[in-house]
Amino acid sequence: MASWDRDLDALAGELRRARAGVRDVSLPMSLTATQLMRLAADPDGLARELARPLPRPPAPAARRGTRFHAWVESRFDARPLFAPEDLPGIEPGDDIADERDLTALKDAFLRTPYADRGPYRVEEPFQILLAGRIVRGRIDAVYREPAPDGRGHTYELLDWKTGRDPGRADPLQLAIYRLAWAEREGVPLERVRAAFLYVRTGEVIRPAGLPDRAALERLVRGDTG
Repeated sequence: MASWDRDLDALAGELRRARAGVRDVSLPMSLTATQLMRLAADPDGLARELARPLPRPPAPAARRGTRFHAWVESRFDARPLFAPEDLPGIEPGDDIADERDLTALKDAFLRTPYADRGPYRVEEPFQILLAGRIVRGRIDAVYREPAPDGRGHTYELLDWKTGRDPGRADPLQLAIYRLAWAEREGVPLERVRAAFLYVRTGEVIRPAGLPDRAALERLVRGDTG
């Protein structure tokens, strides 16, 4: 009986230590813009994902958004659209998340101010170094106009939102895009605007007071003071 008690005490101790244990998760040297946004909104959730990454099957809404992005890209860049069967997670015979809804998205986009406004860049990849870590992503569309003072250009970065109930997107996403583009083009931040276009409603949101480099680097370092 005494031996059983010792074994039970040892097992109970191991269980308590396992439940109370804290695992440090290092931030990777390379992050996506989405991961940086998650770091700001839910650092514990990001730590769990980094500690135990799990594959996620593409959701129907994500596939539909991907097809919409490809359609916009081909509309302005004359690049061929990929076939539905080329999308990840698609099986032969799938309905591909309601073709009529994709058509509705296209029609809604054609009613926006950007329907006939040719972008300077579409689906433009970028990377930027913040606090010693590389942050990478892709900007949906970049528009360029001559600067009012006649020197160089001003830019507007646009991110399409295609969900049925997208809520309010995180302005941090646009702050990352804006800083990366301004530094890549060698222009002051004030010459770069950034906006969300909610395609279904045509609403354009341009958040004010986007964080600058110093604020973004404090976020990466975890400096909340």
